[in-house]
Order: sequence, then C-alpha cells, then structure tokens
Amino acid sequence: MQLTARHEEYWHKNLVISAILLVIWFIVTFVEGWFARELNGITILGFPLGFYMSAQGSLIIYVILIWIYARYMNNLDREYDVAEGEEQ
Repeated sequence: MQLTARHEEYWHKNLVISAILLVIWFIVTFVEGWFARELNGITILGFPLGFYMSAQGSLIIYVILIWIYARYMNNLDREYDVAEGEEQ
C-alpha cells in the first residue's frame, strides 16, 4: 500500500511527539536515578528530592506524559479526519 503525502505527514508528527515524550520519560526514569545521590541534597516537604522523585514525582510525570500524548493524538486525529468514535 502506497502512503500519500498526508499519511506520511501524519506519521511524521506522531513519531516526533513520541520521540519527545520518550526523551522526557528517559530523563525522568534513568537520569534521575543516576543522579539520585546528588538530588538528595535538596529537600522538598522534608524529603530528599531523589527519594521524592522516585516515590511520587516520576509517577506524576508519567501520568502527565500519557495525558499530553492522548490529547495531542486526539487533536491530530481530528485534524487528519481519522478520529474514532465521532460522527463526522
């Protein structure tokens, strides 16, 4: 099946947002863990930042990343007329 220019543009935008969000995920997951000892020098609400990010902060960021991706893709689907579950 040959993809049209519109399909390629849609998938390019999808890959770009996925790559950006994966970089943020990588930073939150692995870089934060790598620098946890240094981050523990900062305290938030009486807890070391490294502990707080591992226990709460990273989970909040994951939920935000999922929300951003879902919202972006819903808007992109509407823009390219491929939205599911909506009357057009």
